Amino acid sequence: MATSANPTRDDFAKLLEEQLGGADDLGFEGRVVKGTVTAIENDKAVIDVGLKSEGRVSLREFSHGDQDGNIKVGDEVEVFVDRVENADGEAMLSRDRARREAAWDKLENEFGEGKRVEGRIFGRVKGGFTVDLDGAVAFLPGSQVDIRPVRDVGPLMDIPQPFQILKMDRRRGNIVVSRRAVLEETRAEQRSELIDKLAEGQVIDGVVKNITDYGAFVDLGGIDGLLHVTDMSYKRVNHPSEVINIGDTVTVQIVRINQDTQRISLGMKQLESDPWDGVAAKYPVGAKLSGTVTNITEYGAFVELEAGIEGLVHVSEMSWTKKNVHPGKIVSTSQEVDVIVLEVDSDKRRISLGLKQAQQNPWEGFAEKHPVGSEVEGEVKNATEFGLFIGLDGDVDGMVHMSDIAWGISGEDALALHRKGEQVKAIVLDVDVEKERISLGMKQLEKGAPAAGASSASSGKRGQVVTVTVLEVRDGGLEVQAGEDGATGFIKRSDLGRDRDEQRPDRFQVGQKIDAMITGFDRSKKPNFSIKARQLAEEKEAVEQYGSSDAGASLGDILGAALKAKD
Repeated sequence: MATSANPTRDDFAKLLEEQLGGADDLGFEGRVVKGTVTAIENDKAVIDVGLKSEGRVSLREFSHGDQDGNIKVGDEVEVFVDRVENADGEAMLSRDRARREAAWDKLENEFGEGKRVEGRIFGRVKGGFTVDLDGAVAFLPGSQVDIRPVRDVGPLMDIPQPFQILKMDRRRGNIVVSRRAVLEETRAEQRSELIDKLAEGQVIDGVVKNITDYGAFVDLGGIDGLLHVTDMSYKRVNHPSEVINIGDTVTVQIVRINQDTQRISLGMKQLESDPWDGVAAKYPVGAKLSGTVTNITEYGAFVELEAGIEGLVHVSEMSWTKKNVHPGKIVSTSQEVDVIVLEVDSDKRRISLGLKQAQQNPWEGFAEKHPVGSEVEGEVKNATEFGLFIGLDGDVDGMVHMSDIAWGISGEDALALHRKGEQVKAIVLDVDVEKERISLGMKQLEKGAPAAGASSASSGKRGQVVTVTVLEVRDGGLEVQAGEDGATGFIKRSDLGRDRDEQRPDRFQVGQKIDAMITGFDRSKKPNFSIKARQLAEEKEAVEQYGSSDAGASLGDILGAALKAKD
């Protein structure tokens, strides 16, 4: 026949379909299909999935979770078709692949909906653990096991429990899950339920769960609240352990509830009476009180006046004489001190105290003990370009200006005569309590010096001509004394005469009496004398007296006439 001798294209297609199982068989590859167990041979199950040939699947692949893998002939199972036919002419089937594919389909749906998934931790890998999600293997990072670090994961192994899928990539076969996210979500739900039952101002009992430097965490029955150290007591608390211990049952008041962060702030002092009520009347400004130093800082010291009431002594109010000194060098913690109330601010709960005000002002005390004109003795503490600072009684300093160190020499030369640490004597010239200044003079102790504080009238008036006695002849001039017991003064070389040849000190002798004019007084009210000024004044007087009637006379004639008239 023509048909058998010359096969047509349809004959070839039919023959190929018989050999390969047809085009429909090729569409099975890469799919999960249902099949029937036709036989159990050794450790494998023979399964017919409707292909030309049957496939074999290891019985081990049917063991999963609480399933023991005991299948029998006639059971219907789902398998994954890897290949329609292998080299042995059998279909390559896999029960594990079928489970994984089904699991991935389910997980993708649950991940998209944000649902939790159930799984079992079955292995440990670098950085975390492996989790079986009903056939799909996921990675559980170590940080995602629990809310707090877990040292032993043994009790969590092979136990069905919920997980949250954080990330998944089917193409790469990657799934990352978290157990911690589930616990936090559950905990947040429980906290919300508990917080709804609480209210600000409510008084409740709790158990101290943990103590830190800044406060304590109190378990309120499934939810923690923070009891800050500043809310434990009205009195100063340096550390929470001074008031409570872990495990103590405490009664607290709910101060604030933050609904956004679900944080609860607690207080214990709110259950006590506030010691600041009426504090302004209790501690009026100017009152002298006793207290205990509780804390020392760089800017001052805190003094407890009573339990819960503290005032600040600023560093500027600690000592009259010790300036720019750390408060710790003036007072010490637990020291009992007397203070004066300087200011009270009830709204800001602040009291300003003064330590030095409770003690006598040392400048007032010095002025009472050493009035102007009295003699004092002290140590040269410092020498500056303008004078000497002398340490005096009462821990105060007095200053000797360079012009008050010695007579007849310049201030710079006088400063060079003294050194730090030297004991010297001086006269009190002035005490300014408000400005905290004491002025001293050393040259005023010399013989014939005017009494400190004496008025200029005791030594004459400016412009008055007096007779002085030469006490000492120096290169710079003459030291002289007015009268017998009058004030001493100095005539500078330039004031010894109007002409240059008269300005030689060596033309005078000790004991010689000279008429000189008082031209002024120095800081210590000691008079300044001048022969030159006296001469000029006499000349002016002569010109005024005789010049008008003898217009043609010479200056010498006028002066001669004036001198004769005086005689």
